[in-house]
Parts: sequence; C-alpha cells; structure tokens
Amino acid sequence: MFVYVVKSGDSLFGVSRKFDVPVDTLRSVNGLAATNIVVGQALLVPGSIYTVQAGDSFWTISRAAHVPLNALMQANPGIKPESLQPGMRLNLPSIERRIATHFSYTQLRTPAVDQAAISDNAPYLSYIALFETHFNWNGDLSPMDDNAGVLAAWRGRVTPVLTVTNLTESGFNSALVQRVLNTPDVQAVLIDNIISRATSRGYGGVNIDFEGVLASDRDAFVSFLQALKDRAEPAGLNLSIAVPAKTNDTVPWVRGYDYAAIGDVVDQFFIMAYDWHHAGSEPGATAPIADVMATVRYAAGLMDRNKIIMGTPFYGYDWVIPYSSQTPGRAITNQAAVNLAMSEQVPIYFSEADQAAYFYYTDDSGRNHVVWFEDTRSLFAKTRIVYNERLGGIGTWQLNFAMPQYPWVFTHYLQIRKV
Repeated sequence: MFVYVVKSGDSLFGVSRKFDVPVDTLRSVNGLAATNIVVGQALLVPGSIYTVQAGDSFWTISRAAHVPLNALMQANPGIKPESLQPGMRLNLPSIERRIATHFSYTQLRTPAVDQAAISDNAPYLSYIALFETHFNWNGDLSPMDDNAGVLAAWRGRVTPVLTVTNLTESGFNSALVQRVLNTPDVQAVLIDNIISRATSRGYGGVNIDFEGVLASDRDAFVSFLQALKDRAEPAGLNLSIAVPAKTNDTVPWVRGYDYAAIGDVVDQFFIMAYDWHHAGSEPGATAPIADVMATVRYAAGLMDRNKIIMGTPFYGYDWVIPYSSQTPGRAITNQAAVNLAMSEQVPIYFSEADQAAYFYYTDDSGRNHVVWFEDTRSLFAKTRIVYNERLGGIGTWQLNFAMPQYPWVFTHYLQIRKV
C-alpha cells in the first residue's frame, strides 16, 4: 500500500485508473461517502504493486509506501533507478513488523452500537477501555450499561478494561481526587468497589483516568495506585493509567503525575499525547510530532518502554478565525474533517513540521474557519514512532471516532498483540 496525495486535475476515477485499484476499494479504505476528492487529500491506496508516475523516483516511492529505500530496491532487482519510467510496475515489499499493543477507549452508547463497534475492530485491538464509571465523594461508582461491550470484547479476543474517572457534571474534578487520596476510609471503599465491579462484570483490567491530579497529591496518587495494584493483581486484573503528556517535571499542572513512580506500579502507561492545541487554545496541530516524540523519549527515560502506550487522537479541532477566546473551537473527528473539506471543496494543506493536516473554509454566516486534524500521513508518522522507539504499543481516543485507514496503517508496522 501507499499514500497518494491528490493533485490538481485528479478525480477519484482517475486515481483508480492510474493505479489499477477499483473506485469502490478506494472509497471503502478511505471511508469516502462521496467521490469529489480535493487537492491535498491523502488517499491510502491498498495493494503490493505501485505503478510509476511521471516525476517518481525510488526515493519518493519509498516515502509514499513507508518502506526503506534499500528494501524497495531489493524488491525490484531488475530495475535501475536511472531507468525508472512512467507505467512501470514496482513490487512494494513488506517490512518486519513488531509485536505491539493497541489500547483504545470507547464511549459506551447503546448495547447494539457498542457490540458492533468492538466486534468490527476486534482484529486490531488488544485492550478496549469502556468509558466510563466515575466515583462520588463516598467512593461509590456510577452505573454502566457495559455487558454487551464486555462480551463483545472477549468474543473478539480483546481484553475489556473498566475505565474509572473523576468526572462530574462540570468536568474532571481535582477536589474529588484529593478527597479519595487523602481520606483512607473513602479510598478503601473506592478500591473495594473497583475490584468488585471489575471482577463481577467480567473485566480483564482497570484503567485509572484521574485528570487534574494536584502537585500536592503526587505521592498520595502513587500510593493509591500501589494499593489498587495490590488488589488487582491477585484478582487477575491488568492495571493501566492515562496520564497527560509532559517533557519535564516542572510544569505545575502536571506535577501530580510522577512518571517514574507511576511507571513502576502500573502494567500500561497510556500517554495522552494530544491536545497541545485544543478547543480553548489558539488554532494548531492537536498532536505536533516533535512534541509527541519529546514526550515519548522523556517517558522512556523514566520507565520500562514496554509499558508505554503512546496515545493518538482520532480527532482534531475547528476554529473560527481570527481566533478569539470568546469563541472556542469545536472538536471534529478526523474523518468528519475530510468530509467537510470535500463538502466545501477546499484544498487540504499538510504541515511537515507538525505532521498534521489543515484547511480553511467559510461557513454560511460568512465566518472564516481553520480546521486542524490528523490524516493518513499523520497516522503513519505516529505509528512509526511506536515502531522505531520500540514502545509497548499505540493507543487511540476513541474507537467511535476511528479513522477507516487505521487498521492498514497499524498493521503495516505492528503485529497487534491479542489475548
């Protein structure tokens, strides 16, 4: 397979003829409801044969196919670089994949929808964290309609994980976490309830997603995780955690997360490597590649890299421009962003520095917008970090937002670990 970036004058039917791939296949792989592709759009083209185009070289083809240059040349021993001509057909080699985990979240909706989403994606999942149950001031957990999701996961050889958060009606609540961490009786009740819920419902793991942990609770948070681990392990439960991205220990709002100490306790360390730009910030890439890489390398220097799950967003943001803090951006799935660009018939640009896509459009009210999102090229770049840095795996938020190309990209580099 390879990535083809749409050029001026291209049509989906023309791309189909150019590479001898059926239009319906291109639409299916790329999740296209329509055929009116736009300039700059990245199309994933499946197959093990590449038809040389004008201006191609072995180097440009190797980049498009995400294979090493020497491997591409070795797969085509009878063709010299200087003799490359349009119309020639090259073999695209496979690369040696690494065994890795895919840990994804899914927000529970209805039993039928949850079952279908998990079943359809099961071949490409290791763990599915069902989102979410939250606790109150007494340590009691909120109810979940999770039976269909748990059963669908096990049927697909995917480990279902109970996600426990500090969400309230007003968002993630730091004071709620502080009470649990510093009130032994409440903490004991919460741990009892987590273990009871996970074991009685048939989960294989527990995921802690406590956001906004205060710097003053840094050590208490680790102690809580250790106490939970001491109960989870004998019960046969895997313990994972979601943590914000950081590259040092000096930023106050993330000091509550002691990467090294937490990494010693948990089985999986899911880094939320996204939201450098978000709804409340100025426009920009959700997960700039340099920041993601710096975070991964910082974490890998503090713990066993096999525990690290590098989180990747299946979403971006749409902002009104010029930006005003009075008009926050809105989240948009990566696939919806592509569909919007196609609907508006505007070109898509790509930031090589950030490895992220973006475009501009004008809404019906005459307001100008910019949309930043992750496209197929972005997904290749993220997965390549997991591959090259030999991390434990890749993570995604969230399955209901899934990009149709992700199974192709992930399995290009990774052999997904199964139960």
